[in-house]
Amino acid sequence: MIVPDPKVVRGLLTTYASLRIAQSEREEPAVARELEDVSYTLCVMMGTTSVQEAIARADALLLAEGRRSKESDGEGDLSLAV
Repeated sequence: MIVPDPKVVRGLLTTYASLRIAQSEREEPAVARELEDVSYTLCVMMGTTSVQEAIARADALLLAEGRRSKESDGEGDLSLAV
């Protein structure tokens, strides 16, 4: 399976959240279309048919990426206290 770029996924999640907020404040056809497009893109990128599942997988991907990043920076389970 191809793993999506975490930066792209993070950007899509941010856009999705912003559009959901905008749509809840005031329903507009243009915002609804954008939200539909971002939802579809998230689903395709995360290999799901449900936006809720896509968000859950995206969150898991970003969490795993954060853990890998900490480990490669030497911030794994090692204590800094001596």
